[in-house]
Amino acid sequence: MSNLRAALATPLTGPLALFGRASAQGLTLWSKYAAHLPPPWSGVTLEVHNSVPDTAAAMHTVLASQPDIIFGPYGSYPMLTAMRVTDRVVWNHGGATSQLSRPTFPLVINVLSPATAYFAGVLQAVRAIDSSATQVTIFHASTSFGKDIAAGAIHAATELHFEAHIVPFMPSHVRDEDISLPTADVLLVAGNFADELAIAPLVLRHPWRAAAFVGAGVDQVLVPLGELREGLLGPAQWMPTAALEPDEGPTADWFVTKYRQMTGEDAAYPAVQAFAAGLLCARCLRDCGTCEDGELLAAARQLVCRTLYGDFRLDPNNGLQIGHQVLIVQWQQGQRQIVWPPAQAERPLRYPLCTL
Repeated sequence: MSNLRAALATPLTGPLALFGRASAQGLTLWSKYAAHLPPPWSGVTLEVHNSVPDTAAAMHTVLASQPDIIFGPYGSYPMLTAMRVTDRVVWNHGGATSQLSRPTFPLVINVLSPATAYFAGVLQAVRAIDSSATQVTIFHASTSFGKDIAAGAIHAATELHFEAHIVPFMPSHVRDEDISLPTADVLLVAGNFADELAIAPLVLRHPWRAAAFVGAGVDQVLVPLGELREGLLGPAQWMPTAALEPDEGPTADWFVTKYRQMTGEDAAYPAVQAFAAGLLCARCLRDCGTCEDGELLAAARQLVCRTLYGDFRLDPNNGLQIGHQVLIVQWQQGQRQIVWPPAQAERPLRYPLCTL
């Protein structure tokens, strides 16, 4: 019997360090306590590499060590960079861009929902409660990630019979005098967290019926807004309170408790995404009996199951994740409350938004 050799390259320093370290902790927890592996492996040896300041160099270091399994970095841009320098299968638990798909990137196994799905639930929730809403303004950064989110929002708007107004902005260049947005019922904002924090006080002067920010889906990002955060909507990849009963791996309660024991911290979404990637990898190893890249990839493409993170199923055409459901949360009385989808909602949608 031997140990499975796994490698993770992720940001441990720099702007994404908080999320990268959470990913490393989540995968470490999997490797120590939840790796249900078939023979000939009795355990996991996990090597963690800092992908900052040079993701490509970090991936070359990983490849040189010839691990059995590779887990990619947190962040869409780091993940894209990693895939451009490897010919190995990589488990993607942290890059939400839909560019990580076939045919360009055939060796990615996508665990998390793509960014194109982020705002669909916002528009579905509004449409379910208001048949008279007709206009949506999409204010997005002119980055590949911002464009990705906007493209998904445009598609959802069309399906739900909204007229979409698209307004791009340059990252880190938004000022009060720059912002002139079309009047609409719904506002969707997609940028990096710093930009969203700067934009929010400027755009929330307008009387939107609903307003959503990517950063509103994350617990700490928009804290400086104070009461202005109240009523804002955002996408969340995972909430422990809404975790469904898994058929693969431990429950969310087990994970939350074990993670707190191991780290002294509450589990953040990057940690559970990485943990789920480990569970899914082990399941594929059991299904195919080998860590050979081609067979592991084939097993992942056929796999349909549910972990504590949610459902897993890959689109047979492009390899994007289509099983997992993005949750829509709303800040109500200072707490994130799930308002969509209905089956997992903790509170009804507060609508219309009362701007302060």
